[in-house]
Amino acid sequence: MLSLLQIKNFTLVDQLTLKFGQGLNVLTGETGAGKSIILDAIDIVLGGKINHRLIRQGMQQASIEATFEMDNALQAWLEEQEIEPLEDKTLLCYRELTLTGENMRSRSRINGVVVNLQLMGKLRDRLVEITAQGQTVQLMDSIRQRELLDLYGGINILKQRELVNSAYKKWKLAEKILEKRRKLEKERLETLDTIEYQLRELEEVKLTNPEELEQLNKERDRLSHVGELQQLSYHAYQLLYQNDIGKPAIADQLGEAEKILTKIAEYDKEIELILEMIRSALTQVVEAGQQINGYWDELEADPDRLIEIEDRINLLKRICRKYGPSLEEVINYYQKLQQELGELTDDQQSIEQLEQHTIVAKKTLDKTCKTLTELRQKAATKLEKQLVEELKPLAMDKVIFVCQLTPCLPTIMGSDEVVFYFSPNPGEKIKPLSSTASGGEMSRFLLAFKACFAKSEKSSRTLIFDEIDTGVSGKVAQAIGEKLHKLSRKYKILCVTHQPLVAAMADNHFRVTKQMVEESPKTSKSENGQLSLPKIRTVVRVTNLDNRQTRREELAQLTVGHSKQEAIEFAQSLLVNAEAYRLKKS
Repeated sequence: MLSLLQIKNFTLVDQLTLKFGQGLNVLTGETGAGKSIILDAIDIVLGGKINHRLIRQGMQQASIEATFEMDNALQAWLEEQEIEPLEDKTLLCYRELTLTGENMRSRSRINGVVVNLQLMGKLRDRLVEITAQGQTVQLMDSIRQRELLDLYGGINILKQRELVNSAYKKWKLAEKILEKRRKLEKERLETLDTIEYQLRELEEVKLTNPEELEQLNKERDRLSHVGELQQLSYHAYQLLYQNDIGKPAIADQLGEAEKILTKIAEYDKEIELILEMIRSALTQVVEAGQQINGYWDELEADPDRLIEIEDRINLLKRICRKYGPSLEEVINYYQKLQQELGELTDDQQSIEQLEQHTIVAKKTLDKTCKTLTELRQKAATKLEKQLVEELKPLAMDKVIFVCQLTPCLPTIMGSDEVVFYFSPNPGEKIKPLSSTASGGEMSRFLLAFKACFAKSEKSSRTLIFDEIDTGVSGKVAQAIGEKLHKLSRKYKILCVTHQPLVAAMADNHFRVTKQMVEESPKTSKSENGQLSLPKIRTVVRVTNLDNRQTRREELAQLTVGHSKQEAIEFAQSLLVNAEAYRLKKS
């Protein structure tokens, strides 16, 4: 609840401190006295739009500071935002406006912590609610009317709405997945055909060995040069082991060398090392000759095998060109295709299952929406009765009010459209509130509507009513004052009024006036050597009317069409009656 407002250099205010008490706080004063400046200051400190005219003429900086009493909800909100509470358990909102040349900037703080306007806006809704004839547009919108009905219905509706929100998101997600799958189905089938074709092609090749191509190339080279290999191997055999052309073979020559060295060794043992080397060489040459002979014997032309190898090599090369530079990469690609095929044919991803999942999600949504509609209908019936009762004392005892629910496509808010229908006079057809109520009727409707929320709402916000009693008088004005007093037992009320009947009900009464003041001249001299003359400025002053005499005088000023004495007497009677009413209701 708003307890203290401090304003400095804001429009016509040079410096002002206002302490608001519990209950009904009333601001009165002549038209143009500056009452709206007080409300503008509250709006600005809580994140309202700014302009150059808000800073007092001749000043470069203005500031507004609003102190609010804390409750548990505000305490929890501050903890969520990681903002430390003040020692006196109050909430301090501060905004500073600075003008530099043509540039206007501002800085907002909550308990000394700099915050952005978005966060301040979220806090604003927790602190104050302004009701004025010029701000009744909020009640004309069907979406806002549904929101108000839900708030009126209380925690059960709000919890059910959360279930609807969750069910709606699950349904939309299921629809999104299904739609995406349907759009991709043609592409999936085409991809599946391609994968199946490629798998068939690769399976026919029967790839198992990534080195097969290299091995086939070697075998092909051998088979394609069989004749030449036979000639060369036979020639090498002759040279090493058995020469048919009359020249001794290497084995024969090494045998002769062995005999010679053996004789030498009989006389000189030092030659035995060389002899051993010759013997080893002879053994190896003989072994090599025998192996070459065996190799030569095994060499055999196989044209059919060569053709088979050539065909296989060509097939593998074609496969490599198509699926990978190497056989190893082709084999890896084949394994990848098998995995993709499994994913594309996975039963868990079938369209039929996704369709079934979407149907189940939609049924769940419909069920939760139906429950929400039933809760709303009960709240609507209750609101209709209570609002009519609240309007009766406000000279609207014949009013008809209907809170109509109309089915609509489901959203996160349910499947209901809510429209307030209203008929202020007997015999008139009910029409949407937006096209029926006059300004005076709407102000009373707003007041009655807020009274309906007093019991169900747990908020400790400050309610601000800006001249909602305009256009009414007499009995209706008295009823408005009593209704405001009743509301002030639940909320702290700040009300701007021109009605003496309303002002008389105040627990705290403030008079707003404009005054002409002299500002101190500058000590410097002007160009002609003369001291500057005092400057006359207009400032707004607020006086707390804390005794019966000052209040009586102010109420008399608000009275129109009476002599001074009659006005005083009338004001006195208003105060007496108001005091009696408060004692009766306390």
